[in-house]
Amino acid sequence: NMLICPECAYEWDPNQADEDAIHLKDAVGNDLAEGDKVTLIKDLKVKGSSTVLKVGTKATIKRFVDGDHDIDCKVDGAGAMMLKSKFVKKSN
Repeated sequence: NMLICPECAYEWDPNQADEDAIHLKDAVGNDLAEGDKVTLIKDLKVKGSSTVLKVGTKATIKRFVDGDHDIDCKVDGAGAMMLKSKFVKKSN
């Protein structure tokens, strides 16, 4: 059951886990996925601004990125931001 790319002839097994995918956990150990809603667990100062994101502020994960700020998300009331997974917890 191998798939073959018609352009470059690369072969892969679709049942095998994607090794390049980024897997993140929130502050309490729950698995996070793109599109999840999260809540801040700590007041966070926004660098270069006097704005402070308060505990309980909700955000929606757009995608995961490599680096120390590993979540690209949309924060309610503040717009697009990059956050660290250790400062969020998954919400319902």
